[in-house]
Amino acid sequence: MAAKGQGKPLAPANSYHLRSDEEEVIVSSHIKLSQRKYVMCCGCVSALFLIIAVTAIVLGFTVFHVKGPRIKMNNVTIQRLELANGTLRSDTNLTLLADVSIKNPNVASFKYGNTTTMVYYREMEVGQGRTPAGVAKARRTMRMNVTVDIVPREIMVVPGFTREVASGTLKVSTYTRIQGKVKILMVNKNVVVELNCSMTYNFASKEIQGTKDCKPRVSL
Repeated sequence: MAAKGQGKPLAPANSYHLRSDEEEVIVSSHIKLSQRKYVMCCGCVSALFLIIAVTAIVLGFTVFHVKGPRIKMNNVTIQRLELANGTLRSDTNLTLLADVSIKNPNVASFKYGNTTTMVYYREMEVGQGRTPAGVAKARRTMRMNVTVDIVPREIMVVPGFTREVASGTLKVSTYTRIQGKVKILMVNKNVVVELNCSMTYNFASKEIQGTKDCKPRVSL
């Protein structure tokens, strides 16, 4: 029979240290895992912001970049420009009719104010016409008819008129100016479109002779 004073075996003295080492390893693993998750999260957020920034820059220079509208003089006719006794008839005003088109290449509408068209003869203004304000829709072409009344006496007093009329032709020029705005997102851009055209009227055919020499200009 075993002695009564015999006790239970004692736990190894280093068991505490073993548990402490295991806990340190577990805690260290959790810390490293948390750090990896944090790094991955930061990387994902940074990549997302980078993608957004690059997309915004690309769109800003392409789709959302404000482009200048294109203006074109399609046709010009001059009514009641007739000769009588070697000079212009002065009993009725002349009428210049211009067919002008505006092409808006932007993703937003081009809103413009009253359009002014002036007619010149030898650098002297002889007529002026106005067209009401309007809107050129996004990526559309809009056409407008411009009417300018010209007083014959204002042409006849210009030096060199008689000599030019004797040749059977009359050279005139037009200047059209359109001012408006293009608004894309929060950007409101002022736009000025100008068009200078020179042409020659033939009294025999009563039409514009040859082709028109037009020079457009856009200011943003």
